[in-house]
Amino acid sequence: MIQSHKNGLFSIQQVADMTGLSKQVIRKWEERYGIIQPKRLENGYRIYSQEDVKMLLKIKLLSEQGHSLKKSILLVKESEEDPEVPLPKEETSNYEQWNEYVFRLLEKGSHCDEIEINFILKQAYHHVGLESFLTGIVLPFLKEVGRKWENDEWSEYQESVSSLVVRDFLIQIRRNYHYRESAPFVLGACLPHEYHEIPLHLILLRFMMKGWKTQLIGASPAPGSIETLVSKLKPNMVLLSATTTLPFETDSQLLRRLDQFAEKQTETAFYLGGQGAVTYVSDYQPRSIHVTNSIDDILK
Repeated sequence: MIQSHKNGLFSIQQVADMTGLSKQVIRKWEERYGIIQPKRLENGYRIYSQEDVKMLLKIKLLSEQGHSLKKSILLVKESEEDPEVPLPKEETSNYEQWNEYVFRLLEKGSHCDEIEINFILKQAYHHVGLESFLTGIVLPFLKEVGRKWENDEWSEYQESVSSLVVRDFLIQIRRNYHYRESAPFVLGACLPHEYHEIPLHLILLRFMMKGWKTQLIGASPAPGSIETLVSKLKPNMVLLSATTTLPFETDSQLLRRLDQFAEKQTETAFYLGGQGAVTYVSDYQPRSIHVTNSIDDILK
């Protein structure tokens, strides 16, 4: 991997892997519009900086949102020349926060290279610490993976490999994290028929940094298992997650039953989060389960 200075330098193939743009398109945008000025090695090969990659990503995103290519380039150039000039969509500003680890993960993720993804995650975790690792590397990477999959830039296999490697790495961190025996206990659980467990791993790690003992019920637990474990383990808090509305569509009485169960657990606080839950509870408002999509509301 080309990496000549602290900001990182990438070959055109690496840039293509990171952005989803073909090498031909990258060269065309460079030569026709002059939007980036890559350096050249002695052999003539182009090398691109992180700032070059970020600019390409911004232009690509704006064009996907309906702007013409010329308009997208103009908007990005104006924002680069004057930081006070905002871009039309807030998502483009997220690229400014990306660091080299995010770029490298995207490159290896495009090739479904599990070993390299895991190696980069390990490097990043030990280099920046847990909080920065979660907020500055894992979250941006997963959001971009999801965006690429939704836009058919990545196949289901590419999305699955990248997400599963991240999930397994987060599990390793949680298993090796130390806590006091007297620590408060939080139990996290996906609802039955909900398979997206990574958001819970991220939330539970935030709790661990605050000194909590944590445990997770995995994806799509059997009906009744949440109630059984809560009754047995007596956690101080239960975090329920539904990224999709599938749990409620599959079992229309699920939330009502869980709410009735939570009402009887006077020593345990229940929270329900995820976009699916927030969407669904517009039709049914639970009395004993607090619905929120903000971990800060729970941790305060």
